[in-house]
Amino acid sequence: MITCSKTYYNIPVAHRQPLHGGHCQYVHGHNWAIEITFLAKERDENGFVMDFGKLHFIKDWIDTKLDHSLLICENDNYLDYFRQHQSILWKLLVVPDASCEGLCDYIHEQFKRAVTHETDGRVVIKSVEVFEDDKNSALLEVGI
Repeated sequence: MITCSKTYYNIPVAHRQPLHGGHCQYVHGHNWAIEITFLAKERDENGFVMDFGKLHFIKDWIDTKLDHSLLICENDNYLDYFRQHQSILWKLLVVPDASCEGLCDYIHEQFKRAVTHETDGRVVIKSVEVFEDDKNSALLEVGI
């Protein structure tokens, strides 16, 4: 088995944790980074686990859906309010869990099939790590 990783830096995203009793209950932002680690038994004809040049679908999704967005939990009591004002005040992305850990899960779900399809089943996502600024992170290691 061999791995390689791709990291996307400087992704400004706001979020809130509605059930948190402290400052995280308020809308606030971070400069996020996302690292995706790919796993394969064999490298391709170019010697790559994953051809980074073929990951445009991930970068495009980050730019379209995540960059300068507001992550709101699907169970947030104010979800209707956020949806009502999304075209005026923010780019909304509703997720099951707006935590760093939740974003790991969400990103893995968004891309696991696409990576497998793009590589004809040769490559899978081994892990997703999300960094909240430069001091906090969460790591999802996928069972292979």
